[in-house]
Amino acid sequence: MCHTQPMVPLHEKGLGSSEKAQNMLRKYCQYILFLSHKKHQRSFRRAIQQLHCQLIFAPKSTSNATIELEQHSSAKNKLTELLGLWNFILRQYALGLSPQEAVFLFQHLQGHCQVEYFFDSFTYSFLIKASANLIQSGLGKQLHCLTYKAGFQEHIYVQTALIDMYMKCGCLVEAGKVFDEMPQKNLVTWNALLTGFIRWGDLGSAQSVFNRMPQKNVVSWTGMIDGYTRMRQFVKALSLFQRMVIYQGIKPTEVTLLAIFPAIWNLRHIEFCQLVHAYGEKSGYNASDMRVMNCLIDAYAKCGSIEYALRVFRDILDERKNIVTWTSIISSFAMHGMAEEASKSFSGMLCTGLKPNPVTFLSVLNACSHGGLVDEGLEFFRRMVNEYDIVPDIKHYGSVIDMLGRAGRLEEAEKIAMKIPMDIGNVVVWRTLLGACSFHGNVEMGEKVTRIIMEMERQYGGDYVLLSNIFAGVGRYIDSERVRSHMDKKNTAKVTGLSFV
Repeated sequence: MCHTQPMVPLHEKGLGSSEKAQNMLRKYCQYILFLSHKKHQRSFRRAIQQLHCQLIFAPKSTSNATIELEQHSSAKNKLTELLGLWNFILRQYALGLSPQEAVFLFQHLQGHCQVEYFFDSFTYSFLIKASANLIQSGLGKQLHCLTYKAGFQEHIYVQTALIDMYMKCGCLVEAGKVFDEMPQKNLVTWNALLTGFIRWGDLGSAQSVFNRMPQKNVVSWTGMIDGYTRMRQFVKALSLFQRMVIYQGIKPTEVTLLAIFPAIWNLRHIEFCQLVHAYGEKSGYNASDMRVMNCLIDAYAKCGSIEYALRVFRDILDERKNIVTWTSIISSFAMHGMAEEASKSFSGMLCTGLKPNPVTFLSVLNACSHGGLVDEGLEFFRRMVNEYDIVPDIKHYGSVIDMLGRAGRLEEAEKIAMKIPMDIGNVVVWRTLLGACSFHGNVEMGEKVTRIIMEMERQYGGDYVLLSNIFAGVGRYIDSERVRSHMDKKNTAKVTGLSFV
C-alpha cells in the first residue's frame, strides 16, 4: 500500500530559486499522478491537499517565480509549466475531489499572483466546472465576466462550459444567450444545450435544438430518448430509438439501453425488450455492464414474462450478481405474486454474503403481502430493524400494514400505524388501513381510522365514501347517508368513476 510523506515547506528545503521550486513541485505532481493511476484514493486526496497547501503558504516564492521567469529567454516554457501545475490541482478539485477547494485556490491566486500568467482557457473551464458542480450561479456569473475580460468570449470550450454551468444551475435563459452569441459551436456545445433543457423538463426546447443540430452523435440521440421517457412519451422514445439504430446506423451505448428500458416496460412491449436483449448480447453490453442485465430482469418482469426475467437472472454468473440483481429478481417474483420464490431468493442472496438494503427488504415485504405470507413478512420486518439496523420508511410501514390488512389482522395493523414516527407519517398508510376496514366490514375501527384521517386531510371525498360503504355493508343505512350528506356539506372532492362499457 502506498502512503504519502509529509511535505516540507519549500523555503525550509532551501529552495530559494524558482527553478528549484518548480522542480520540486513537478516531482510532487508526478507522484500524485502515480497515486491517481494506482487508484490509491485516500493517498491521492492527501497528496493533492498537501500540494495545494504548499502553493498557498508560499505565495511569495510563487510570485517571485513569475517575475524571475519574465527575465529569461525560456520564460514562456517555464510559465507554461507552472501554469500546468495550477491547472492540474484545479482540475482534480473541480472534477470531484472538492469543487469548493478549487474556488478557494482561485481566490488565493487572485490575491497573491499576477493572474494573467496563471489563468488560461483550461483554468477558466475547470473553475466554471467547479461552480456548476456546486450549483453556484453567482460564482458562475462572476467567472463569466472574467472570461470576457480575459478575451475568452469566443473560446468554444470556455463558452461551452458556461452553457453547461448555467443549465445545471437552472439559468436556462442565460445558457441560451451564451449559445446564441457564440460565433462557432461544436457538437459538445449543442449537446450541452440539449441535455440542459431535458434536465429541466423543457422537452419542446430540447426537440427544437435536436432538430436544428447540424450533426448528432450517440449522446444527442440518447439525451433525446431520455427526455421522452422522462416526460412519459414512451411511444416517441421507442420510435426515436428505432430511427437512430435502423435509419441512422448509430450504435447505442449502455447508457442508451438504460434510457430506453422505462419506455419498454411502461408499454409492456416484450418484443422490443427481446430486441434490446439480443442487441446487448451481440454488442457485449450484457457481459460488461451489470446495469443492463439488472434492467433486463426488471423489464421482462414488468412486461409480464417472469420466465424470461428468471432466465436472464440464471444466465448471470453468481460472482457477478450484486445486490441490485438479487433485488430485481425478488421484486419480479413479488410483482407476479410468487411469494415463496421471492423468500427463497432472499435466502439465496444471504448465502452469497451480500447484505440486503432497504429496497431489497421492501421487495420481499411486498412479495409477502401479495402472497399472503403474513408471519414470514413480519419476520422479515423484524430482521430488517433488529439485525440490519435499517430504519423503516413510510413504504416499509405501508407494505406491512397492507399485508396485515389483507389478512384481516386489523388490530395489529393499527398498532403498527400508531408507531410510525410523526416526521414520516403519511395519510396514505391510514387510507390503506381504512380500505382494509371496508373490505372486512370492521365498523368500529373504520370510524376510528376515519377520524385520524380527517385530522390529517379533510378534502378527499374517497375517505367519506369508504366509511359510508362500511356502514352500508353492515346495514347501517342511516349512518351511511349521514356520512354522504356530511361529505356534500364539506364540498369535498370526489373522483368520478369512468367506464367505457
